Amino acid sequence: MALPAEKLPRYTFRDYLSWEGRWELIQGVPYAMTPLPSFRHQIISGRIHVELTRALKDCSLCVPLLPVDWKVDEYTVLQPDNLVFCGELPPEPPLTEPPVLIFEVLSPGTEAKDRGLKFGIYERAGVKYLVLVDPVKEEAEIYTLSRGHYELFRRVQKEKVGFDLSSCRIEIDFGRIFTGG
Repeated sequence: MALPAEKLPRYTFRDYLSWEGRWELIQGVPYAMTPLPSFRHQIISGRIHVELTRALKDCSLCVPLLPVDWKVDEYTVLQPDNLVFCGELPPEPPLTEPPVLIFEVLSPGTEAKDRGLKFGIYERAGVKYLVLVDPVKEEAEIYTLSRGHYELFRRVQKEKVGFDLSSCRIEIDFGRIFTGG
């Protein structure tokens, strides 16, 4: 017999710090980050990081990061696949301010969470751009924050797209992300 939702434990950031392995904490509920992503997921994520590093080489205020703890609040800690943070990094994780740009590489085990729970959290936290990358379709959906809500800006496959990060403007070549070219 399942416990009613109000009887389930609600975990905090302090609890999260004591856990072994990779986890995300979403509204007090722990989510295991296992199994590890597929090879295709890791290759796409690596190419995104390389493309972000290339695009940000002349921007001294913004940095590309691979999964890192972002403490949204006491009950939510997320690890986006790739992100761009603009501003002064804290000496050690977690980030406590929202990234300006997040890439989530979709996989069968995480797509519902990425499109549902995390999408809403990113939107409410004020992440300016969210890019959902589908490695199977070789397509990315780019969402922009407008008046507090995400709007689908465009779907891309091999196009170049510009992003205004406030501190700098970058161009991402999605052809390089999907084909490595």
